[in-house]
Amino acid sequence: MTGPEVAGASGGREGPLVEALERVRSRLVALELPLETHGVADARADRAAALDQLDDYLLPRLRAHGAPLLVVVGGSTGAGKSTLVNSLLGVQVSAPGVLRPTTRAPVLVHHPLDERWFSTDRVLPGLARVATSGDGGHGAADLRRALRLVASDVLPPGLALLDAPDVDSVEEANRRLAGQLLDAADLWLFVTTAARYADAVPWELLHVAARRHTQVALVVDRVDAGAEAVESDLRRLMDAHGLADAPLLVVPESGLVDGLLPERAVAPVAAWLTALGADAPAREAVALATRDGVVDDLARRARAIADAGDAQVAADARLRAAVAIAYDEAARTVSDATSQGAMLRGEVLARWQDLVGTGDLLRSVEAGVGRVRDAVGRFLRGRPAPAPLVEQAIATGLQAVLLDAADTAAERTHAAWRSDPAGVGLAGLALARGSAALRAAVDDEVRGWQGDVLELVREQGVARRGTARGLSLGVNALGVSLMVLAFASTGGITGVEVGIAGGTALVAQKLLEAVFGDEAVRRLAAQARDLLDARVGRLLDAESARFTSQLDALGATHAAGGALRAAADEVERAARDERRGRPAPAAGSTPAGSGRRLRGADAADEPTVADEPERAPRRGLWRRLLGRPAPGDDEERA
Repeated sequence: MTGPEVAGASGGREGPLVEALERVRSRLVALELPLETHGVADARADRAAALDQLDDYLLPRLRAHGAPLLVVVGGSTGAGKSTLVNSLLGVQVSAPGVLRPTTRAPVLVHHPLDERWFSTDRVLPGLARVATSGDGGHGAADLRRALRLVASDVLPPGLALLDAPDVDSVEEANRRLAGQLLDAADLWLFVTTAARYADAVPWELLHVAARRHTQVALVVDRVDAGAEAVESDLRRLMDAHGLADAPLLVVPESGLVDGLLPERAVAPVAAWLTALGADAPAREAVALATRDGVVDDLARRARAIADAGDAQVAADARLRAAVAIAYDEAARTVSDATSQGAMLRGEVLARWQDLVGTGDLLRSVEAGVGRVRDAVGRFLRGRPAPAPLVEQAIATGLQAVLLDAADTAAERTHAAWRSDPAGVGLAGLALARGSAALRAAVDDEVRGWQGDVLELVREQGVARRGTARGLSLGVNALGVSLMVLAFASTGGITGVEVGIAGGTALVAQKLLEAVFGDEAVRRLAAQARDLLDARVGRLLDAESARFTSQLDALGATHAAGGALRAAADEVERAARDERRGRPAPAAGSTPAGSGRRLRGADAADEPTVADEPERAPRRGLWRRLLGRPAPGDDEERA
């Protein structure tokens, strides 16, 4: 495509608007809505529809504004859409029938000279193209999801008709496709019947079309003679849904001849479409009116989707906060249980007393550090065996504390997520407890911490000349003492002012001071405590990651709507500039009788809307639908 027919990203007055719309598209693609927040289903549908309309209609129309006017023929099941299209062309191009749904593969009819506009993926890129002869041989399975292209020299150049599936089809895929095709239309030719014109589903779509300022013409089919009440009531509904100025074309009840309606029956529709097809400025006005409405609606829709993106970020933060609260509480629980003497009870206390005894060592505490040092020396040489029993008791107690804290945190987080709509689908039953690997992980961390403490004792013994040899037999006992002291206070050994559990911590303190000195013991206790906190933190972080990793994978934190909202603002600015820069509409039009004429256009027993505006279906039609006053309409011209 070259020359004046193509405009858009490469230049022209539409260039900035195309660029702004492309930015909106990229932001829409990037903004996913994975969490089940309030109204997210509608936002997801809006996002998908906005992307479809950008790809199927808006960007192609802007890049090739000289393309034929695409008239999509839509309507309810059994409204007679396919029969109407066939009757207008005088040949079977779309299969009518009694089995529903009938129209499975959409049929696009164009003038042979306009084939280049539709043979590529310029519009509806998601549908494969299949060129057919229009003889009705289209039942092959490979055509079910394709766009059938039919060339017809009956159709005026610059005008294309697309027969869409039923908007209320029993097949969901057909309903989705019908909506997608209507969104790709420059003009809706909406077909209903005298018996079903008040059905809810078509009017929902028509209301959306009116809100977007999509140009619409209604055809009411199978109207019996004398049924003026049908037309009157239909106009009432049109007024109520914002379509007061839309044309209403009546097709009377008629028998079929060789599968086609009589020419006189389709004459109102044929004459109207022929007049439109012969008038290039009118076609351009229709395309511009629909395009402008879609641009404005897209900016509005983008802002609503941006709001939904912000709600995703807020929901993600809320779920993460629930995780943080539960696992921070778990960390505090472990800290409380492993400080201020809480661990120095039961089995740990009993094994510690077995280790230190109640005789010479305990009495030596009262006699001063010198005698303690002597007692420690005798203790290390003579009673190292019970140390592993104390170490095991400490390990068992610490494991129980960690398991209980992790399970409780998982239970609380699971309950919080289950109570939040955004978390319900993520909180599986397996998350209600600690992970399957939790026990093994706890065992590893506890053993690792005990190994860390023993290593601290070894390193300190090597650092103090003359004690390393003596410590070789008593590292476990000194290590256990350091573990006991670490459990005595979150502040290290400072403030150990009372004998916890019968002097347990005080004995451990004095024992370590006798070997390493006051300052070293204070530092060792703080290091042991820090090492325990670090391992507890890693363990709980790994458990909480079962929750947060789901949020990380969904990427809801990237859904902030600010970038999309800014892009929507840019679209509005570019659209205003483009509209201000448009040239004035061309004066006059091609005579309606020239060029190609649809079947039945010559059978009208009264002038067409173009020839005699006072007989137009609605005053103001030419201003609303064709972009200017009707010829000879002095009031409109004024």
